[in-house]
Amino acid sequence: MMENLLDSISKAACMLAAELPLETMQLVARLVSESPDRSSARARVAENLPQPYYRDLAIKFLDSWQESPEPADSKSVSLCLLTASCSEQQHRQGQSVELVWTGPEAGAVPFRRTEQALLQVLDSAKERITLVSYAVYRIPNVSDALVRAAQRGVKINVIVETPDPTEGEQEYDTIRSLGDKVTSACRIFYWPTEQRQLHAGGKRGILHVKCLVADGRWLFVSSANLTEYAFTVNMELGVLISGGLLPRQVESHFDDLLSQGVLTPVRGASP
Repeated sequence: MMENLLDSISKAACMLAAELPLETMQLVARLVSESPDRSSARARVAENLPQPYYRDLAIKFLDSWQESPEPADSKSVSLCLLTASCSEQQHRQGQSVELVWTGPEAGAVPFRRTEQALLQVLDSAKERITLVSYAVYRIPNVSDALVRAAQRGVKINVIVETPDPTEGEQEYDTIRSLGDKVTSACRIFYWPTEQRQLHAGGKRGILHVKCLVADGRWLFVSSANLTEYAFTVNMELGVLISGGLLPRQVESHFDDLLSQGVLTPVRGASP
């Protein structure tokens, strides 16, 4: 029973380490180690972590420890936290960042091309993909890569800007641009008008994000939309990030937007 409990605590500690700065994680581990019991550990963490978001995450971890029927001792929990912290540190040190460019070549530095970076991430994905774009137009290579990923069993969420959803049952232009093969292989979402903040001048916000996340490991952020022009003649700049904390943070953020209903499935487009 104790072995199963420590396994559960270790997994929770790894999830906490993925969200907290390493110094904060080590502080939590020290406070837990120095506490005689779970209640005092919770009180000390609440008192010594000034950042509200990090404090809430740490207290949530400690509450799950407190709710266990056969509690582990403070030293064991502290060791789980320190081990998770060391593992996360190694993960973050393995992060790489690469510039991605479309446009005139002006120097000797060979930048990756926008479409090339997108295809690399899509073809590397093994479990899940989140793809976000304001505009979609004539992207056969990306569409084919999405279908290939789906055939490998990858779960894919595509989030796009759309015309005013009050158009009713009329099919969205962005959905037509993705094509039937993509829309049948992916879950398609949009940002409903009622969820958008209204500017003082009467204009609502738009979904202007352009990014791609895969497996919580790859993150591509760019000025480029999913369009033929962005891949060929436009001047576009982005970054391709592998490893580290950022891909998982972005993935989790969009997961939260989906679970909270801020982003909504497009009717007739999701499998």
